[in-house]
Amino acid sequence: MTSSTKRYRSCILATCCVPWSGRFEFEEAIFRRSVRHQIASGIRDLYIFGTAGEGYAVTEKQFDEITRVFLDETKGDGIQSMIGLISLSPPTIIERIERARDMGARRFQLSLPSWGVLNDTEVEAFFRETCGRFPDCEFLHYNLMRTGRILSGTEYGQLAEAHPNLVATKNSTADVARLTSLMNDAPQLQHFITEGGFPIAAMMGECGFLISYTSTNFAKAYEFFDAGRAQDETALEVISKDFPDLITAFKEAVGTSAHMDGAFDKLFCRVHDPDFPLRLLPPYSGVSEAQFERYLDQLRRISPRWLP
Repeated sequence: MTSSTKRYRSCILATCCVPWSGRFEFEEAIFRRSVRHQIASGIRDLYIFGTAGEGYAVTEKQFDEITRVFLDETKGDGIQSMIGLISLSPPTIIERIERARDMGARRFQLSLPSWGVLNDTEVEAFFRETCGRFPDCEFLHYNLMRTGRILSGTEYGQLAEAHPNLVATKNSTADVARLTSLMNDAPQLQHFITEGGFPIAAMMGECGFLISYTSTNFAKAYEFFDAGRAQDETALEVISKDFPDLITAFKEAVGTSAHMDGAFDKLFCRVHDPDFPLRLLPPYSGVSEAQFERYLDQLRRISPRWLP
């Protein structure tokens, strides 16, 4: 598949979770090791401070410290790093962009403020005060229901016309109508889609892969991504047959004790590094050691090919 009309490259986009000590202090050495491992595994597009990266929870001091370390680890050739921005306060988001920009960041991931659901005028104002304020930066929009509003492909097309530096979106959906709208009504944006919807979107045209539970085996995840790039429907179907078991493994292990994205993603990090802490910043519950062991046992039993 060839295409050069997108504003961002087609790739695997992956989160970098933040490890916390027992005193909830940033574990810098473990974080650096985790970032390096993803890069060594072929992942070249990484971000921090999405929902899995607890971007909603960090203090301004933590934001600056972790951003500085992340940018240091992702300054190699061919690596594209992105800083997530989750806050109820647009002025706080603007200040974070300014500080991260001073550190060298030029790519940012936006989420709509969620204290109140934004109306159309407020959505336009939000993108004007972010994308419009920083024309030398690139922005991806994280389209998630936690904000109370999901943007359509038509809305993205309009926003993309107004803001040439809006380059991509993140969407966790397998809904055919929604994916069709994204691909057809905002074709200039690179749409990153999670495991369930990626095969559908890939058969419509070029898209990116937002990796989640398949991050336990980056080589297998690349097989899946490459099948999508080649629009190899048979290969996509064969690989996707493993996904229900992968979902069952972590959902049954965790049960109802944890519900934040980071709780699950830190399970996947722990598969690669036995020293990666599972805890989340309070008040949110992480996964226990026993739950992780149950998850690992499930993977070994029903989906061993998805182990590293």
